[in-house]
Amino acid sequence: MKSKQPKVIVLRTAGTNCDRETIFAFEYFGAKVDAVHINTLLNKEVYLENYHILVLPGGFTYGDDIESGRILANELRLKLGEDIQKFLKAKKLIIGICNGFQVLVKAGLLPESIKADKENIQKATLTFNDSGKFEDRWIYLRREGKSIWTEGLNDIVYYPVAHAEGKFIAASKKVLDVLEKYGQVAFRYCTSDGAKPGYPDNPNGSDNDIAGITDKTGRILGLMPHPERHFLFTHHPFWTRFKEKKELGEGAKIFENGIKYVRENLL
Repeated sequence: MKSKQPKVIVLRTAGTNCDRETIFAFEYFGAKVDAVHINTLLNKEVYLENYHILVLPGGFTYGDDIESGRILANELRLKLGEDIQKFLKAKKLIIGICNGFQVLVKAGLLPESIKADKENIQKATLTFNDSGKFEDRWIYLRREGKSIWTEGLNDIVYYPVAHAEGKFIAASKKVLDVLEKYGQVAFRYCTSDGAKPGYPDNPNGSDNDIAGITDKTGRILGLMPHPERHFLFTHHPFWTRFKEKKELGEGAKIFENGIKYVRENLL
């Protein structure tokens, strides 16, 4: 019997620190959200198949030892790979934010493998910022591509970033070409008027100014900026200067879209 309420699993482990904000965002739109430690999932105390949305929130999983997101990515790929593929075949959703994006990329889930080259499942990485320092600032993003996660967003949105390893680098020009060809670039760093950015508008030096990507179906989204930190209107650093006051900020639509998709397609 199918659940009548969207069920979201927010996966956490040592070092995860953005789970509560992310849980709040999904619960606001009526989801039943469980914060689940990776070991609970590996021990089969809960099952991924019982959820509609898998969320990998921000933070510094396992202290970002070795490199950001690598250890959790290996756990997903080696211990939960089959479960995740079944989850995706059921046309369910995955979102990875900041460290979660790093995990998705290093687990080979984004970008998905190119058919002509299946041997190396990792097609990109997220590595140290060109500035050589942790970037904690608000930036502008140009929404692009087509994904259920980004429908209805403004063409340019304003989200905060907080990362030391946010530079998106593709393994080859071919990988970048595929991302561009199939409209898989979901967000691109830009200036306030949508123009090509320099530093600090592109805070890390990412290839093609890429801030977030999707798979070809648009059901997996990974992005470095934090939409959950601009969920409420009052999260905006200059909200008191706006004449028109609202309840929700520019990040809320992403979470609303995920829940809307589940209600319309999976319940």
